[in-house]
Amino acid sequence: MANILIVDDDQDFVSAVTLVLETAGYGVEIAHTRQEGLIAFGTKKPDLVLLDVMMQDPDDGFVLAQDMKKQNPKIPIVMLTSVGKVTGMSFDKDSEMVPVDDFEQKPIMPNRLLAKVKEHLSK
Repeated sequence: MANILIVDDDQDFVSAVTLVLETAGYGVEIAHTRQEGLIAFGTKKPDLVLLDVMMQDPDDGFVLAQDMKKQNPKIPIVMLTSVGKVTGMSFDKDSEMVPVDDFEQKPIMPNRLLAKVKEHLSK
């Protein structure tokens, strides 16, 4: 089964998403910072990345997505964020600034999460 890297500093969110993914049979790797995420991306070779926007710095997710796509543009990145709800700002995919394959708002329902994971792994 596919291996998914979760990069998010919210321990509770990571625990909930890990439970959903592992119950569905996926392997899960976890990183809580941009630096840990980049290392895990290079060493664990995930099939898909679930990425938060704001971690230690407000733009950590954007910078990490850029770095990951430079290393391997074929690995899909789904950005999971509540930044739109918190700031009122909306973000979308952009090949340079926000090079992700999809955006989803937190909280995300388990069935929606699994559908997104399957969708991007099947591409």
